[in-house]
Parts: sequence; C-alpha cells; structure tokens
Amino acid sequence: MNSDESIFKLLKRLWFHICSRRRKQFSLLLVLMVFTSIAEVFSIGSVLPFLGALTAPERIFELPLAQPIIQKLKLTEAKQILLPLTLVFGLAALVAGAMRLLLLWANIRLSFAAGADLSIDIYRRTLYQPYSIHCARNSSEVINGISIKANGVIYNIILPVLILMSSSVMLAAIFITLISIQPLMTLSVFGGFGFIYMTIIYLNRKRLLTNSIIEARETSQVIKFIQEGLGGIRDILIDGSQKIYCKIYSDADLSLRRAQGNSLFINASPRYGLEALGMILIAILAYSFAQKEDGIVKAIPILAALALGAQRLLPILQQGYGAWTQINGGQVSLRDTLELLDQPLPDYINKSIIKKLSFNRKITLKQIDFRYNSQTPYVLKNLNLSIKKGDRVGFIGPTGSGKSTLLDMIMGLLEPTSGSILIDDAVVSLENNLAWQAHIAHVPQTIFLADTSIAENIAFGVHLDEIDYARVREAAEKAQIAMTIESWEKKYQTLVGERGIRLSGGQRQRIGIARALYKQADVLVLDEATSALDNETEDAVMSEIENFCKDLTVIIVAHRQTTLKNCSQIIELNNGQIMRVGSYHEIIGL
Repeated sequence: MNSDESIFKLLKRLWFHICSRRRKQFSLLLVLMVFTSIAEVFSIGSVLPFLGALTAPERIFELPLAQPIIQKLKLTEAKQILLPLTLVFGLAALVAGAMRLLLLWANIRLSFAAGADLSIDIYRRTLYQPYSIHCARNSSEVINGISIKANGVIYNIILPVLILMSSSVMLAAIFITLISIQPLMTLSVFGGFGFIYMTIIYLNRKRLLTNSIIEARETSQVIKFIQEGLGGIRDILIDGSQKIYCKIYSDADLSLRRAQGNSLFINASPRYGLEALGMILIAILAYSFAQKEDGIVKAIPILAALALGAQRLLPILQQGYGAWTQINGGQVSLRDTLELLDQPLPDYINKSIIKKLSFNRKITLKQIDFRYNSQTPYVLKNLNLSIKKGDRVGFIGPTGSGKSTLLDMIMGLLEPTSGSILIDDAVVSLENNLAWQAHIAHVPQTIFLADTSIAENIAFGVHLDEIDYARVREAAEKAQIAMTIESWEKKYQTLVGERGIRLSGGQRQRIGIARALYKQADVLVLDEATSALDNETEDAVMSEIENFCKDLTVIIVAHRQTTLKNCSQIIELNNGQIMRVGSYHEIIGL
C-alpha cells in the first residue's frame, strides 16, 4: 500500500469497488445535476424581465421578442404583462427549489446505498479471510473499518464527491448566466472568490492531511481501548485500575475530537468572510450605477439578478469547498477502507454446494513444518503422523509444545509452511480445504456463544427457519445438558446473554459440545473441551461420544489425563516434535 497515493488515485480505486448497478445510478444522477442547473439558471434569468416589468413595464411590452407571447395572451396595455411574468417567476423559483430538493434526496440516498454496499463487502471479505490473517491483526482494526471508516466513506468521500460534482455543474451554469448579464463584474466576482478559496485550500492541505492521519489512527485506538476495558472488566474491577483505562481512553478520544474539530473549522470558516465580501462588491456596483443619469432605474434588474446569483453562488462555492476539505480529511480513512475492500475472496465463494472430500481411510501429515511468519521460530518441526478413520487420538505435552497449532493444522485453519496433509490420498489445498472442513466439528476450551437462544447456539450458523429442534434436543442429551435446559422456563428459547455470560463455564462447554454433535460431522476435535466439567459429567459426555458412532474420528487435547483413557492412541508433543506414540497405558502409565 502506497501511503503517498493521491486522493484521485484513491477515488479511482474506490470506483472499481462500486457495483455496476450503483455506477448506472451515478450516471443518472449526473443527468439530474444538469437538469437542476438548467432550472437554477432559468430561475435566475427570470429575475431580469420580472423586475424590468415592475420598474418599467412599457419597455418589456415593446420588446420584439415579447410580441408573440403578448398577442397570444391578448394583452392590450403594459401593466397587463405583470401577472404572467409574476407567475413565470414564481413557477421558475418553485421548479428550481423542487429540483434542488430532488437532487439532495438522490445524493443522500445513493451515497448511503453505496456506503452500505461497501460495508457489506468489507464484512464479507473479512469473514472469508484465512485464519492466519485473523491471528495476525487486531480485531479493533476490522471493527473500525466496517463500522466507523466505512461510515466515514459515506460522509467524507461519496457524499462530498457528489456535492462537489453538483456544485461544479451549478457553478458553471450560474457563471454562464451571470456573464451574459454583466461580464466584467461576473469575472471579477468569480476570479476573486475562486482565488480566495484556492489560497485557503493550498494553505490548509497539509493540516487536513495531518488531521486525517490522527482521525484514522485514534478511531482505531478508541475502539481498541473500549474492547480491552469491557473485555477485561472483571480484572479491572478487582484491581481497581479504572483510572488507568479512563486515562488512555481519554488521551485517544481527546486527540480524535480535536482533529475532527480542526477539520470542521477549516471546512466552515471561509463562508463568513466571503458573504461579507459579496455584499461589498454588490454595494460598489450599485454605487457606480448610481453615479450615472437614470442609472439606478436601469441597474435595479441587473443588481437584483446579480444579488440572486450571488445568493446562489456563495452557498454553492462553500459547499464545493466544504466537500473538498471533507474528501481530503477522509483520505487516510479511505486508504484504510480500501485495504479491507482489496482483501481477496476465495474461489469457492460462488459455489452453492460444497461436496465433501472423500474420507474413508486416514489423515496423514507428511514432514510438516510450521511457523507464523519468517520472523518467528518454528512451532512444528518435521512432524509425521497418521490417524486412521474411527481412531480416538489424544495429544499431550507441556504448554507451548504445539498441540493447539497442530489441531488448527489438521482442521485446515493453518496452512503448513512446508510439508503436506493428505486425506486418504488427496492433498489438502486451498481449492479443497472447505471440502475437508465439512467433515469437522470443533469444540474449543473457550466456547463462543452468540447473544441468542440456546437452540440457535446449538444449531450455530443455521438459519432460524431451518433449525431441526429434534436434532437440537438429541445433541443436548448427548452433551448432558438437556435436563438443565428443560428445567428453565423458556427451555431451548432461553437467551444466553453476550458471550454466554448468563451461563456457567460448564454449561457453556456442554452447549459447545452439543453444537459439535448437532453438526453430525465424522471428525470431532476437542481442544480442552471438558476442562470446566466435573469428573462425573465429563465421564458421561465422553461415554456418549465414545458410543456415538464407531466411524467417528475423535482428536482430543486435554491436561486432565483421565479424559484420554478411551483413546486408542496417545501422542506426546514437545518443542513442536512428536516424542512418543503409544496406548493410554503405555504413555500415561509411565
């Protein structure tokens, strides 16, 4: 990622992430901008004949261009022309106002629709990233990208770009109209205002970029500190360390708000001076006309048209400038958002049905080496292993010996640095990894529970309308938690709270085991899955698993040695290598 990439290149990259439907809508919006500008010009242009008729109706009545209309309306005297011109002026103002309102609605509607598309795309691409990518980055960065920075793309990039485009089209139309009325004054006004705004943009561009960097950095920090503070609330309450967390949060939040305030001031400040300058210019013009004989009468329509044009011109100029400052202020956040949008998607994403990889004989690991990156040591080294279908295999070893990493490797979450994993005779690769994972159910030590019902957590990932409740109850019985659930008032519709906070550790683990059994996979991976259970409950759960299906392959990591007593094979790991392989009595007995 090039940190010096210009805003124009970033906008070009963003355009490639806009779907074809939205691109067509942007094209239609451009057409609407042109029609709105025409309506705006018509409303300004109608001021001249209207005010001319008010001050000297006979002059309008005698104009050759007005004769066909006068004859058609059967007007006989000059005063009669006032009513039609009043109606035309009022209609022009109404049409121009309605068109501006329609353009505003279309700008906002399309901006938020495109922003929603981008946010959904970021979320989808993030969920499809390999497990190793998720291990390598902080979740606060992703949450910030999906919720805050994608939202910022709407407010600071897409909507300002549309406002800048519509402002440019309207400015061009108003310029053409005013230059036909008073060329010299129009050129002076446009040149003066344009020079002032360009000078302000030039002077503030570095400051805006600095604010953009601070905003992008501190929004991630704010979310990170919120997550850490709430995630570790038990330890914070016990240690009494609230002040420390409040201090680091306030430092990040104050810096963020200060940068946002600075950008907002740069955005809004020029209009006040320029409005006063515009009034001074009109006053000078009026004074110059007043010095001529009968000049003020002739000048009133021109002054009114220029005043109306300036009244339209100044807000549009300020809108365009404000949009430009917002775009530059959101430059770094846009770059971060594009990094998430550029995440590659796997080839299988468009496949509606994933066919399981054939697994009839064994899982084979050949000369497996693994490390997380080139700067870290090897976690697994020259590891060779074979697990037959239907085996109950237990892994033991000290903390840091590579047990959990090996399980992640077998489950296809991590790709070997070197070596290969074979299912029967097929090498597991990126192309067939999902087909292998369709065989696997996993129960980790720390069970993730969504803030939904018990049934939805057991049938995790299944749409609510497709849950098989008989299967849910059967899985709960095998996990030794059905009686507990059915003693509660709402039974399987009981809400578990955020991350299962309303349940005990043992209940959470048993729901995790029920979830794995609901999947009816033929490979069950238990990573300290019964550590929170008492001995009696653990024995009952493991007996159910043992009797569940003789073709079920069970892979277990446990510190409690009795958990492994029904294993057909025990493998001891140390320093990422296999030290011993044998039966429960051979390994544990020693």
